[in-house]
Amino acid sequence: MSEQNQQNGQAKGQGLSEEELQELVAASDSGSRNPAGAVGLLIAGIALTWSCFQVLLASPIVYNVLPSDLINNSRQFHLAFSMFLAFMAYPALKSSPRHHVPIQDWILALFGAFIALYGFFFYEKIVNNGGLADHTDKWFALAGIIVLFEAARRALGPAMAIVATIFLLYVFFGSSPWVPEVIRWKGASLQKAMSHMWITSEGVFGIALGVSTKFVFLFVLFGALLDKAGAGNYFIKMAFGALGHLKGGPAKAAVVGSAATGLISGSSIANVVTTGTFTIPLMKRVGFTSEQAGSVEVASSVNGQIMPPVMGAAAFLMVEYVGISYVEVITHAFLPALISYIALVYIVHLEAVKRNMPTIGHKAVSTLRTVLGMFFFFAGFAVLCYVIQFPIGWIVALVPAGASWILAALVFVAYLALLKLAASVDDLHPDDPNAKEITLPEISEIYKAGLYYLLPIIVLVYFLMIEQKSPGLSAFWATALLFVILLTQRPIKAIFRGENEMVEAFKEGVSDLVHGMIDGARNMIGIGLATATAGVIVGTVTLTGIGQVMADLVEFVSGGNLVLMLVFVGVLSLVLGMGLPTTANYIVVSSLMAGVVVELGAQSGLIVPLIAVHLFVFYFGIMADVTPPVGLASFAAAAVSGGDAIKTGFTAFFYSLRTVALPFVFIFNTDLLLIDVGWIQGIIVFIVATVAILVFTAGTMGHFITRNKIYESIALVLVAFVLFRPDFFMNRIQPPFEQVPPTEFVQAVGNAPAGEEIRVEVSGPDFDTGLTTATTLVLSPGSEDGGDARLSALGLTVLEEDGVLKLEEPFPGTPFFEAMSNFDFYADEPVIIDTAQIEVAQLPKELIFIPGFALLILIYLVQRARAGRLEGAPA
Repeated sequence: MSEQNQQNGQAKGQGLSEEELQELVAASDSGSRNPAGAVGLLIAGIALTWSCFQVLLASPIVYNVLPSDLINNSRQFHLAFSMFLAFMAYPALKSSPRHHVPIQDWILALFGAFIALYGFFFYEKIVNNGGLADHTDKWFALAGIIVLFEAARRALGPAMAIVATIFLLYVFFGSSPWVPEVIRWKGASLQKAMSHMWITSEGVFGIALGVSTKFVFLFVLFGALLDKAGAGNYFIKMAFGALGHLKGGPAKAAVVGSAATGLISGSSIANVVTTGTFTIPLMKRVGFTSEQAGSVEVASSVNGQIMPPVMGAAAFLMVEYVGISYVEVITHAFLPALISYIALVYIVHLEAVKRNMPTIGHKAVSTLRTVLGMFFFFAGFAVLCYVIQFPIGWIVALVPAGASWILAALVFVAYLALLKLAASVDDLHPDDPNAKEITLPEISEIYKAGLYYLLPIIVLVYFLMIEQKSPGLSAFWATALLFVILLTQRPIKAIFRGENEMVEAFKEGVSDLVHGMIDGARNMIGIGLATATAGVIVGTVTLTGIGQVMADLVEFVSGGNLVLMLVFVGVLSLVLGMGLPTTANYIVVSSLMAGVVVELGAQSGLIVPLIAVHLFVFYFGIMADVTPPVGLASFAAAAVSGGDAIKTGFTAFFYSLRTVALPFVFIFNTDLLLIDVGWIQGIIVFIVATVAILVFTAGTMGHFITRNKIYESIALVLVAFVLFRPDFFMNRIQPPFEQVPPTEFVQAVGNAPAGEEIRVEVSGPDFDTGLTTATTLVLSPGSEDGGDARLSALGLTVLEEDGVLKLEEPFPGTPFFEAMSNFDFYADEPVIIDTAQIEVAQLPKELIFIPGFALLILIYLVQRARAGRLEGAPA
């Protein structure tokens, strides 16, 4: 498709055709080159082989099937497949051929695969050399990085390769006099740099590529197979059937449908096109402009990446970077994602109310009944996923040896029962959004057609949340069930319906499975290259120590103000994300900035959990898919709607303001991330946070019960702040900590109840610069007898001299050894405890909710009275 055709189509206000839209998605996600004949079969065969390899790698029988050398070098094979397919599937230039592969791309593809496997082929030589590169290796490594950057340029656009190149140049030329002194370092030789980047596991073959190999591929494949089975269309129809009859119903259906497809899709662009081709035309029919319709789809599709369990692959990276379990990551990420979607539904509702949009269909179902119905459906699904562990536990206890076979048989029986139910109704087919008369799907009829799609999701959730197996193994079992579904759903339905076309139905199932595995592999090309290229940036950080330089730079720019520093980090994420895919952007910015925020937060006296910082970076990274001038999801939505892409991007950004505000909230109020929150408190946090995000939405949208006065919008935003940050006000009414003189510190530690929080501000000379630096430590004393014994158990030794409390270097392996590693304990200036604060009893911060809700009720009453007068006024 030419750019001229696209421009002409949009100039006339017409969206692109289905074929052009699929080409747009392919160009972004899986490669726009798809030659016919033997070459096309080869590309499909390599992609299918890659999927089979990854499935075997995640399976419990991997060590019985694959050689140990291949398993140990799985990252190299993962990158080799990515590199080969990138040069085969992605043309070098817009003018390059789409229907055949030029000879130079064959050469690059084969060389890229070879160089990715260099460490596998020459393993013995590298081991004998101490795991480092020799003179020959360095040139091959340099060639590998150049070819990798070219592959990344093709698959991801130029920004990724440019950013990585800048970091690599910093490695070589960081010692040059023209480099600003604040970021100058001693530099590295070509041999040392290439050894670090390509031969060891610090660079290209580091954690990020390892996560892509172990976890991400299986989840992307799971999503591709679930969509190929028909789940995507089922989710959209269910959402449209449930919400289509409401004001702004198509837009609300777009939000809920995108949330559902976001569970199985790692691509915001594919999400936009998949759901948008149906929902955007319907939104325009009920009164949304082209830009608004596109913006709703963009906001909901991009938000699909913050919704657990996949989160655009970032969830698995956070496991490695933060050092907590996968279950903890998705637990912390769940509430902000959920309330963000609730707010987006409310935004759509307000737009529909403000414009008095018509409804579709003739259903007479109340909004309350719809909301309650959806709540009970999702609550019932969650309860089912939870309670299923008990009968499984009984079976395992009764028949421990054969429990797995019995459970597999029971799952298959449940599958057969649900398939019989599905066979009692017609198969679902995509509706035409441009039809003259729109008929809403009847939930009572269509829900039967796809209930069995929930089985793989239940299996996935069960293994992840209940059994707490690894993400890779959990995805393997869910994917294995999808293999069965794809192969058998058509022939078994044919049997239940009394049809005689079982052989043809089985062939179609095999075709669906093969094409789903090919699609999954092609969708992984960009992610594999993104994680490998980002490894160069991570390797630069570890080799040069630029992380500490960034900390100094950010502290200088922000003046030590934590809010300004967070704004700076958010802007950096947005700027980098304009050209990087979400996963790569998260890797880059978290590598550079996560530690900086934690460190500078500690210097400001705020203890920021590392997971909160990583989620902060991730949220701003996904916003880059929305934000002009390079918001790719906004361009995709404009291609569907025929609207202006830049205007669509700005409107989508406005709709996404809550996604911008939430990260600032959970940095300061970690209750939103359910950190150290019990069940009862968690329910309260959910209810209050939901009210707060809806109130914030009403304030920023300028409409609550009726159109807001300016002061009412300000008051609503204030109410949202009160509900989100009650501690901000309570801490000023009654401080949570009591100052203790340093000379009484040891005694205070001894007298404090075991487990009570004690905050200590420590200052001393920086190990690298010699300048005085400071940080805040959070101590939690045990039950030892006396302050010295309690401090010793924490690895801390203090010495009082001349009214100053000096601190000795913590012992290696103790809780604060890493946190204080940047201090020089052997300099002339001692490391001292400046201040100490003991936690004291404080009134519940929830008391602040009372004036907040009182103000909200007052605004509600005032607006309701005004709305009544407006309704009674003569036309």
